[in-house]
Amino acid sequence: MLTIRIDVDYPYPSRFKSFIYTAFGIRLGRDYLRNSKIIARMINASPRNVKTYWFFTSKTIPDTELLKLLDTMRHEVALHVVNNPYEELRLLEEKTRRKVNYYTVHGTSRFLARIMWKRFQYKSPSIPQGFPLHSFHQFKKLGLDVICHTYSEEQSTKIAEKAVSNGNVLHFHPIWLFQRGKINHRGPFYEVLRRILAVDTELDTLVLQRKVFFSIARDIGEYERDIAPTEEFLTKLRERGIDIFTFIERSWCSKSPTPPRHWVREEDNIAILQVTSFEDWWKTIDKKTRNMVRKAEKSGIETREVDVNDKFAEGVWRIYNETPIRQDRAFPHYGISLDTVRQGVFSAKNCVAFIGAYLQDELVGFAQLVIGDNIAILSQLLSLQKHFDKAVNNALIAKAVELCGEKGVNWLMYGRIETAHPSLDRFKRSNGFIKFSLTRFYVPLTRKGRIAVKLGLHKDIKDALPRSVRYALLPLYCWVSRTRVRVKLMLKGK
Repeated sequence: MLTIRIDVDYPYPSRFKSFIYTAFGIRLGRDYLRNSKIIARMINASPRNVKTYWFFTSKTIPDTELLKLLDTMRHEVALHVVNNPYEELRLLEEKTRRKVNYYTVHGTSRFLARIMWKRFQYKSPSIPQGFPLHSFHQFKKLGLDVICHTYSEEQSTKIAEKAVSNGNVLHFHPIWLFQRGKINHRGPFYEVLRRILAVDTELDTLVLQRKVFFSIARDIGEYERDIAPTEEFLTKLRERGIDIFTFIERSWCSKSPTPPRHWVREEDNIAILQVTSFEDWWKTIDKKTRNMVRKAEKSGIETREVDVNDKFAEGVWRIYNETPIRQDRAFPHYGISLDTVRQGVFSAKNCVAFIGAYLQDELVGFAQLVIGDNIAILSQLLSLQKHFDKAVNNALIAKAVELCGEKGVNWLMYGRIETAHPSLDRFKRSNGFIKFSLTRFYVPLTRKGRIAVKLGLHKDIKDALPRSVRYALLPLYCWVSRTRVRVKLMLKGK
């Protein structure tokens, strides 16, 4: 049994709105108890055995919408005492028409909070003898929003699960569902609560990008499978403070249904190769590329699909840490620890295949293939620069094509074209990849999202610039990138 205690002491997600309503009784906006409603839906959808006790104040009386969500055996309405226990109990039972059995006391030690709650002479009220409710303070609890302020999502999840298994009540305040407190040391706990309740699994693969005044979400698997956002899915994103959702149409293999008119279309592209067989690919590439693959073989390079083990992870780590600069710019994986690399390769999903390029028994290059719905994606392709003369990367591409043919995968993708580096684009084209134009949709979910789209702020700077300008600025960007990493390493004494 997972027991949850929720102290609903502020009515709005905004601290300012909550202060205005609590102090002056003025309602602002339509998001009254919004976070509480999100949490109630999550609990109702959870496959776990959950019992939740909701402690409401006289200023957070649940409205009709929230009461409907709480109308199950999983929820019980309780009292969060602020000033007058008997009067507040009468009001809560009258408004909710629920029998109340438990109470907690709302703490307001800070001066501003005492003013807001009209506690001018005391920090907390005394509970009179004979008060008909049972105190919930008797139960051991773990503050979920408290640990989420200090620990990572993974650590917080482990701490919370262990506490629950030891009989602790999980305790939190809805106002901190998505935001971090600066004074009271409470942190956003949505992701941890989602994992504990095992809900909203469709959001597992979302990545969030925060821009000037808005946020954009996308699914990291958008190239691997078709994305068809439903209204329910978009509502969840909107409730969670996401302003824009973006996804691509995988038009090389399928078409999206007719999208609503307010969805914004932008042109995007990928580098893609249609695979029928290794032999057919070999015939389509030019003589120079074929010679590069042969050169790798003559140099002793052997490529094969590998099973992940410690030796492979150590080889990947050495490749990452060979040089801080690749393709004339800072290499982001330089300096990564061996433990982090191990964790990354061992946690790879079943749909990920690794190709190793070996010189004798040494790993000199590797490729990571993500196998999706009728497509394989080259998400990484790296080799030791000291063996550049052996055409290791060409050999890895050839092996990736061979694997696709064997696995019956018709398409092989390798990033984008005309967005990164001219020499990389030439390498892709020489290996048979072509530029495939496709549509990227942007779905504005909030007022901020609509404003951002109208101003054109939803696009990355590199995509907003003309190609000629982008290529002209590339040397400057690379110089800045190299200089920053060199200065950083110099300051570290490396």
